[in-house]
Amino acid sequence: MAKLSKRQKHFQEIMGAATQPVGIKEGVSLLKQALEHAKFDETVETHIRLGINVKHADQQVRSTVVLPEGTGKTVRVAVIAKGEKVNEARNAGADFAGSEDLVEKMEKENWLDFDVLIATPDAMALLGKLGKVLGPKGLMPNPKTGTVTFDVAQAIKEVKAGKVEFRADKQGIVHTAIGKGKKFSEEQILKNFSTLYDAILRAKPAAAKGTYVKSIYLTSTMGPSIKLDPSKLSVEIRDYLAN
Repeated sequence: MAKLSKRQKHFQEIMGAATQPVGIKEGVSLLKQALEHAKFDETVETHIRLGINVKHADQQVRSTVVLPEGTGKTVRVAVIAKGEKVNEARNAGADFAGSEDLVEKMEKENWLDFDVLIATPDAMALLGKLGKVLGPKGLMPNPKTGTVTFDVAQAIKEVKAGKVEFRADKQGIVHTAIGKGKKFSEEQILKNFSTLYDAILRAKPAAAKGTYVKSIYLTSTMGPSIKLDPSKLSVEIRDYLAN
């Protein structure tokens, strides 16, 4: 039997009492304790399995939400536009902005040194040939997520403020980063989780039948997975968002 590391023993001590799924407040508290001796500021994540059939177009779950406390990460924004919109993007805080020149850089140099790509509708045709590169990485601009718009200044502002996209993968699981383990307080993580969870509930497809939220886990980059109790969350989140 492999010998446990000090950190693994630390996890075991903290998680020992959590033999059953817990509420979000207890879950966040346990995770913060587990990250006390982390060597770097780990990303806090939530993984929510939904009762949807992703093979059906009317049961897709994909939307955006602005996390009130941000993500704790510096988001690099690139904008593809035409004419004066390029300067508007730069003035609004875009890290990179251009037109054919930026697209050519992506194509010839395989340059993807950004986290979010925004495009104006009249510039989307320029990105057509990059669909196979941008699509799998989740970087292709999409009107549904607000990343295809002429109002580039507002789009940049929202992304920088903590706007994130959430979508169910092929297994019907939504994976979302909601903060940093050391930088964020328990209160900040609770705020972000509550806002995200509420948005996911609101995004429930009308065609989805049965139990919508199957399971929820709170974890971090290298930390333990803490199972949350959906029945406890419904009350906690309602009360939390009401305050």
